[in-house]
Amino acid sequence: MKSDIRVCDAWQNAHERPVYTLSDTCPECGADAVNSAPAPFNPEDPYGEYRRALKRRVRE
Repeated sequence: MKSDIRVCDAWQNAHERPVYTLSDTCPECGADAVNSAPAPFNPEDPYGEYRRALKRRVRE
């Protein structure tokens, strides 16, 4: 799933605080805007199998 909210990639150098936008570029400095949220999970998670097994055990 892709987030619509983006943050200026250069906000730490160009702005006092993060600048959020819906476009592909920052409205204030013109730098690229990147996805503001991290991925919800890593498909190559090496411990995912164990976490899912633990959840199943807790539910039972």
